[in-house]
Formats: sequence, structure tokens, C-alpha cells
Amino acid sequence: MVHRHHRETYYVVNEGRLLEFEKGEAISRVPSATEQQMAFRFSRFGEKGVQLDETLRGKLAVAMTTGTGGRDPDSGDFGTSIPAGFTYLGQFVDHDLTLDRTQVGIGEPVSVEDLVQGRSPALDLDSLYGLGPDHASSARFYESDGRLKMGTTLGVGFPPESLANVDHEGFDLPRAGEAAGGTRADKRAPLIPDARNDENLAVGQLHLAFIRFHNRVVDQLAERGVPEHRLFHAARDVVVKHYQWMLRTDFLPRIVDPDIVERVFTRGRKHFERPGYIRPGDLPTMPVEFSVAAYRIGHSMVRGAYQWNSVFRTGGPGDIATLGQLFRFSGTAGNLSPGPDDLSDLDDPNSGASLRLPSNWIVDFRRLFDFGEIGRDDLAVPEGEFNETKLLDTLLVDPLATLPTGTFGGLGRPAPPPIQRNLAFRNLTRAAMVELATGPQLAAQMGFKPLTEDQILQGNGGAVLEGLSDIERAQLVEHTPLWFYVLREAEVNEARPGSLTGVGGTLVAEVFHRAIEGSRRSIVKHPGWRPSLPSHRKGRFTMTDLLLFAFENDPELLNPLG
Repeated sequence: MVHRHHRETYYVVNEGRLLEFEKGEAISRVPSATEQQMAFRFSRFGEKGVQLDETLRGKLAVAMTTGTGGRDPDSGDFGTSIPAGFTYLGQFVDHDLTLDRTQVGIGEPVSVEDLVQGRSPALDLDSLYGLGPDHASSARFYESDGRLKMGTTLGVGFPPESLANVDHEGFDLPRAGEAAGGTRADKRAPLIPDARNDENLAVGQLHLAFIRFHNRVVDQLAERGVPEHRLFHAARDVVVKHYQWMLRTDFLPRIVDPDIVERVFTRGRKHFERPGYIRPGDLPTMPVEFSVAAYRIGHSMVRGAYQWNSVFRTGGPGDIATLGQLFRFSGTAGNLSPGPDDLSDLDDPNSGASLRLPSNWIVDFRRLFDFGEIGRDDLAVPEGEFNETKLLDTLLVDPLATLPTGTFGGLGRPAPPPIQRNLAFRNLTRAAMVELATGPQLAAQMGFKPLTEDQILQGNGGAVLEGLSDIERAQLVEHTPLWFYVLREAEVNEARPGSLTGVGGTLVAEVFHRAIEGSRRSIVKHPGWRPSLPSHRKGRFTMTDLLLFAFENDPELLNPLG
């Protein structure tokens, strides 16, 4: 079976078909009434497109994961000013959008309202909250007072005589532990609604930051006298709306042309589920073009190595942290334990000595988000030790050509063929399986000037497409896979190199707008809402504002290893 990076089954509502993936093939069938009710709601924005064959997809994937276009993958010289934390914030958001929250309650009663709402895309932090503290299946994520549980790291001997030698309460995700029984993978499983948020250490530490954010809001509201029976729901309302405002004013304008974001959020959607084509009260759907292609842009922003903290950095006691180590020191894809560089031990669910995150791997958030942007120069790291994203283009760093099997549901299974570990190949193949619309198709549908043949084949410092026959080149130009197309759009964007524009930028901004509109708590439904928590830029609430509040404005909590 070819496993997804995100989802196994797609119910496409405007086709009434259920697409399932087995043995590398897509099986399309008419679902039962029960399956229709239980399925996450996908839609098709464009018509089905002509797909590249497997050989050409393989060549394109290899080109996308070979070389760096002349950019040093470890230097930070990527021609981008986007702090590297936004790569993994984007992954956290993706998991929030696509979480089927009713799946956390298998075997438990779920109301019809929760069932329908929970299977529609929304930006309401279901991946953080699950079904809430009062639901039997989600109660294990919570303390008795409505705060979310946190875990404790494991003190280790390296470096000697350092803050890494002791346990740190509140700096790991909560985990199942020995009481869970089963394999070691079962015991280190995170106690959070969406285990995908422990696929790598960066997204795991971000999830933990959102846990802290919720808990700090709970504390603040309790101090203000909010009654206990209202405390959780009041806190969630504050947290979700500040999160949405942060996405609208900080995250989206960094990855999408800001003019597109401003137009969509002030004048509304022109293409996807636009007013007049949906009925009042209709819940959003998730276009497969967004899920399978347009929003997989974050894969291009991943670095090959990170200045992680005072231990794992250039010139530190340990070497600079590799991308492989961020997989290794997670509970879903990794085993929270040191091991070989090729990650070969991670395929064994009983590998690894540790069931908790080692204390020397706690993140230093000052290295992932730029607090200098909001005037907090006291939180700056030494020159050369701040991480920026890799430029958003058609290249992926080499480690993404050899994914650990735990990142796509293959843990404990026979090893797949090498090409199936290549993330670019997996993305292109998933698109082919759902017969996704191509880039040129959507450009014509949306009224955008299409990329030229030279822009598609040559680009601007991205993937070098060598070794293609004339026939293959012609096929690639005519039927450019949507994921590759939106990355090329960003790559050749002269006004803002590395920003989504055209097809990709518009589709991403409009899907975000629609998902916020369809959330139970929504800044789109309440356009007069403004942040109430401290912010350092008028009209905005940034990720650095969120982190400062979550970590009590305390540098020692933002960077507990010193």
C-alpha cells in the first residue's frame, strides 16, 4: 500500500465518489450512505487533468530533490527573510485544517452537529483541543481544570554540567508512557488529538507552545473572575480568534503576495466557494487542489539543518541539528533517542531507549522566530545563528528524498522501494492518483496569464530538468503538475521572489478565508473583532506576540537551556 503523508481516503462531495489508495493505485467507488456521512469533505475546484506517467514523475521528483540551485542548504543564504519557524507553523496549520476531529472519538457518541462540522475544513484548533475536556475520548488530553496537559523532558549527560542534565517540566509533549503497554512506539505516543503534530521535533515543540498559550489564557481569565463552568470555552474563543488573526496578519502575508491576502480578506473570494455559489449555512469543503498541491509548498521551505539551541548549533557542544535529527527526536516518526545518521533504526517500533524528549533537544524559539521584528532586540541570537526558511521554489533539500517510514504510516511494515520515500515523488503521485487539475488548466480557469514554456522548464534557480526527451518536455509543459506549477510561480515571481502568486497565491488565500469563515469561532464572521492580548504592531497579532504571551514574557522559558 502506498501510504499518504496526510490522508488515505478522499470523499469528493461534488462527484459522490470515494477515492481509496491501495497497492499504489487509486480505487474509485460509490460510498455507502454511512460512509458519506462519516467522510471528510473534499471537493474538486477544477476539472480532472491529464497526468504524467510514473517514469516522468520519478525524473521530476529526482530533479526536485537533487542540488540546491546554487544555494548553500546550511548557510541560511536562501534569499528569504522568512524566519524558519513559519515552515513548521505552516505544517501545524495544515494539520488543523485537515484533522477529522471525530476520529479521535471512535466508539464514542458524537452529536450530528459535531459530526458534520468536524468533517469540514476549519481553522479552529481542533488539532489542539480534540472534542474538548467533557468528551470521553478527549478528556485524556486535559487536566481537571481545563488546562491542557504538558510533558517533562528527560535529563541527559550531554553536555556535562549544563541545564540539559536535569528534567524540564512542561517542555515535552505529554506521552502515553509505560502504562500504555505495547511497543515502545506506543509508549512514546503523544497524548494530543493529532499525532501528526509529533512527526518532527519542530512541529512538536510548536504544538507544545500552543498548549502553553491556551493554559496561559486560562490562567488570565481565571484571575479575572471568569466562572469555572465557562472558563474552557471562554479561553478557547480567545485562543482561536488570536490564532486566526495571526494567520491573517502575520503568516499568510509572508508566504502569499500580501496584496492577494488583503484583497481576499477585505473584498471576499472570487473563485473558491464564492458568495452566490454556496447557500447560507453551507459548510466549507477542502479542494483537493489545495490539499494535494497548492498548500504542500512548505516542503520547499524546509532547511537541511538548523541552529537549534545552545547545544546543537555551529560552534556549540554538539553539531548543528540536521533535518534527520528533527525526525529522530519525535515520537511519531522517530524514537526520541540517538541513532545512526541514515535513520534506519526508525523503521523498528521497538527501537530507541528513551520514551521522553531528551532535555538537550528543547528548542530555542529565538532561533526560529525573529523577536527583533517587534523591537525585542534583547531576545536576538548571535549573528549567524538565526534560521531562515529555504526559498520557496521547486527544490527540496536532499533529506526529503529519503523520508522515515513513520512519516507516512509505514512504521513496522516492509521497506518500500526507495523512490516511495522521496517526498516529491509522493506528492506528484498522490496528485496523479486523484487525477488533479494541472497548473495550466487552473491558470486558464481563473483567468491568470499562464507560465511560459521557458519558465516551466528553466525556472529561476530551482529544479534543473536535465535528461528529459523532447516528448517528456512537451508533456511537462502542457500538463504541468499543479504542485510543481505553483512552486515555479513563486520561483519566477519578480516582484516578490519566493512568494505565492497567481494560481497558488489566490487558491491558498481563498481556502484560508473560507476555512476561517466556516469555523465556529471566526474573525471573518465577526469582522469587528480585534486582538485583546498584548501585541507590538498596530492591527496585528504576530507569532512572536503569541510566543511571548505563552512563555510569560520570560527569556528563560523561551530558551530554557541558556
